[in-house]
Amino acid sequence: MSDAQNTGNASEIRPTRLRDALRQARIEAADRTGVVVELRDAEVARLEILNEALDPLFAQVPEHIDLFDRGISQGETPRLWIDVVAHVLMGRDKRIYRFVQDTRFGRTVLAESHDVPAIVDAVTDYIARRIIEREHAMVVTPVADSASTGKRRRSFGMFALGFLVGAIALFGLALFASLRNF
Repeated sequence: MSDAQNTGNASEIRPTRLRDALRQARIEAADRTGVVVELRDAEVARLEILNEALDPLFAQVPEHIDLFDRGISQGETPRLWIDVVAHVLMGRDKRIYRFVQDTRFGRTVLAESHDVPAIVDAVTDYIARRIIEREHAMVVTPVADSASTGKRRRSFGMFALGFLVGAIALFGLALFASLRNF
């Protein structure tokens, strides 16, 4: 019976310990979650400061240029988006701004600094380059369009010619077959 009593005592003690351990684990998880939320809030606050510092810059961008869509996304990693490929996020220490651009070759760090003015200067340079790239693309596009229009016309002409030759050949074959049956 002593084994049964030991087993009974052990089963009574373990749930109490497990219950205490679970409660302690939940408290620790809540504390960590609180810290994570506070860190995320601090990141968002820093990004909002930078966003406000960028207001004068974006006020100067001509209205007809719609390349830029600035806004703060609040996810696991908060980001201040400049356009669809460039954004600012906080570094690992949550105090350094990192301005990055996603390219087909991977992510490129364009600037990294603790200072808001340094990042504003980097974003200003980036926006200027993007506007110039857009202007060059707008100038080159009509030439490319006329070249592709010419190619389309030639392709359609070749298709029409092939269709016509095929129809004539089919008509001739049908005529030959019908004359042969006579």
